[in-house]
Amino acid sequence: MIWCESQAGVDYVFGLARNSRLIQMATTTQDRAKLDFEQKLSTVVSFLETVFKPDEQLSELAFDLIDNSIWHKSLDYQTRESWSRSRRVVCKVEYGAKGTNIRFVVTSFTTNKVPPGQLYRQKYCQRREMENRFKEQQLELFSDRTSTHTFAGNQLRLWFSSFAYVLMNALRSQCLAKTELQNSQVGTIRTKLLKLGALITISSRRILIAITSSSPSKHIFAAAYRCLKILPNTA
Repeated sequence: MIWCESQAGVDYVFGLARNSRLIQMATTTQDRAKLDFEQKLSTVVSFLETVFKPDEQLSELAFDLIDNSIWHKSLDYQTRESWSRSRRVVCKVEYGAKGTNIRFVVTSFTTNKVPPGQLYRQKYCQRREMENRFKEQQLELFSDRTSTHTFAGNQLRLWFSSFAYVLMNALRSQCLAKTELQNSQVGTIRTKLLKLGALITISSRRILIAITSSSPSKHIFAAAYRCLKILPNTA
């Protein structure tokens, strides 16, 4: 944080571990989130009681009909020893049927520049989503398999994994957009769409790949194939 603050034009948003002081500073926000959720719950339960016979299970049903209450707030916080000065901390309080969930981030962005809710959703959460894509390539396209004895060999393996991710991501966005795999991770697409048993027949004129007609993913495969046929050739 000190390094970022010493550089011109460099800002940061870092996750911050919870502690008793931060949770105490967010007490008012917790109370507001709880009250907001209880008011929404009460409204839905009252409506259900006008339609159905009053019952204890109506509250459980109402839980499924309303979203959790999410509140954000900026705090001015400084640790007792490790920080050289106070900094802006943004807390996110989510209250629902399972209770309270509190998260904290520390940032150099001022409140006037980025409001707390916008900072958490558009700055911090987007950063986390980017990390998920790194994990997707590492765990499902094996970019961490760099076990050769040479740097060049390991670099080549990483290139292959990166090329595969670019192709899989293009397949997902261009050809699977209107299928049940449109939001799937690349590992799921590999398993359900590409890792299939098939009968391969090779002749002098063509290579025929025959996938079983009982494949549960044949309609997705066909939809992806139709999209691939109409994509423009940019070569």
